[in-house]
Parts: sequence; structure tokens; C-alpha cells
Amino acid sequence: MAIEHNLPHPSSYRKRSYRGLADLAEFSFAVQVEESDLWVSVLGSGGTLGLKTLAHERLLHYRAQLVSFLQRYPGWGESLGPVMAADYPLAPALVRGMMRASESAGVGPMAAVAGTLAEAVGRDLCAGSLGVVVENGGDIFLTGCPEYSLAIFAGTSSLSGRLGLRLVNSAPFACGVCTSSGRVGHSLSFGRADAVTIVAENAALADAVATAMANRVAKKADLAGVVEKALLVPGVTGVVAIYGDDLAAGGQLELIDI
Repeated sequence: MAIEHNLPHPSSYRKRSYRGLADLAEFSFAVQVEESDLWVSVLGSGGTLGLKTLAHERLLHYRAQLVSFLQRYPGWGESLGPVMAADYPLAPALVRGMMRASESAGVGPMAAVAGTLAEAVGRDLCAGSLGVVVENGGDIFLTGCPEYSLAIFAGTSSLSGRLGLRLVNSAPFACGVCTSSGRVGHSLSFGRADAVTIVAENAALADAVATAMANRVAKKADLAGVVEKALLVPGVTGVVAIYGDDLAAGGQLELIDI
């Protein structure tokens, strides 16, 4: 059994043309292993091609850990509810992080997989760089700069690609910015949100909470409650929820026009 048992075949993925709209740093590249498709942007690296090789090697390494764990515990990857990290004391740190996010968000641990892999690879690329951004299907880990601006893709909503968020800190920081949708993409969702974007202290938590909150949006009247509930999760610092032409937002972020 592999990760693909829980996710669609790579041929079902949409071409990620939004990457061409990004404001590229000094050195950017894509790395793909099976359905894990990372876009990496690095500032202050000197543009060394060795970074791409390192990113590929680390992605293989972390995927191998996860695949091995899934082979040993097949029911773990199929769970749609929280899985307690305390029940798997010998699990790799990567997997324990997914379980902690699962517990906090109230969803299955695989809801955190994209953000988890983005952050794991991103942290391994930080040495000697001024800033690193790793995006995995709309789930993002970023670190090293005091300010980042990001656009929100929300499918057919009139706000899609026009609305963004700016994250500002007095010093370089790291966080996860992850988006879930009930209308766009392959991921399992029980809601109808065009987009729920979560900013959190790590990408695993942002990914899991984005999934959980998107599940709760069935109509525009749900938006405000979803934002309020998400901000109660320890480690979540910002939320944007979009349904059609309506949105709700809160936390430590600034909404901007793109």
C-alpha cells in the first residue's frame, strides 16, 4: 500500500497554472514524486541547482517514512476522525505531527499530508537562505522573511485571484498557509466552500484545520461561525472563508487586492 491508496492518481490532477503568476524569488523550481508536486522558491540561495537535488531527496525520504507507516497501519490512513499520537509512540516525527494536527482539528491525519510534506522539505532547505516558500497543491509553508503576500484561489468565486492576504511580522517568521475547498480540487470535503484559508504556526495544523472548517461551510451564513471556530484552535492565527461572492475573515492578517 502507498500514499496513492488514499489519493487520486496523478493523472487526475489539474495543471497548476497559477504557479506561473507567482512573484518568483531568486531561484524557483518544481519537484514531483508521484502525487506530491512541490513548487519551491528560495531567496538568497545563490541559485544553486544543488537545492533542487536536495529537495527531491528530502521529499523521497519523507514520503518513504509515510508509506512505510501506512503499510504497517493501513487503517490509520483511512480514518476520517482524529488519531491520537499517544497511541503510536514509535511513529516518525513527521507522522506524529500529522496526528497532533488531526487531534486539534477533529479530522483524519491524512488531511494534513500536503502541508506536512511542504514544511518538512522547506525546513531542510532553510540553511543559507534568506527565505523559503514551498507550495504543495495550494498548501504552503513559508519562512525567513518578515512579510509575505499571497493570492487566494477560490474557484469560480468573483474573489478568486483578486483577493489576497498579507502576513507581516517584525522579524523573519515561519508559518503554514493552507486552503481547502468543497468545489475545487481532488481533496475530500463535506462542505461547499469555495475556499477556506488558514494561517497557523505550522503547515500540518493549517492543512488539517482548513479541511475541518471547509467541511462546515454549507451556505454563506456559515462563514462567520467558521472563522470564529477556527480562531479558537490553538496555533491558528488567521482565517479567510469564501462562499460565492461573500467572505468572512479574522485574525492576524491583512486582506489585500491583487
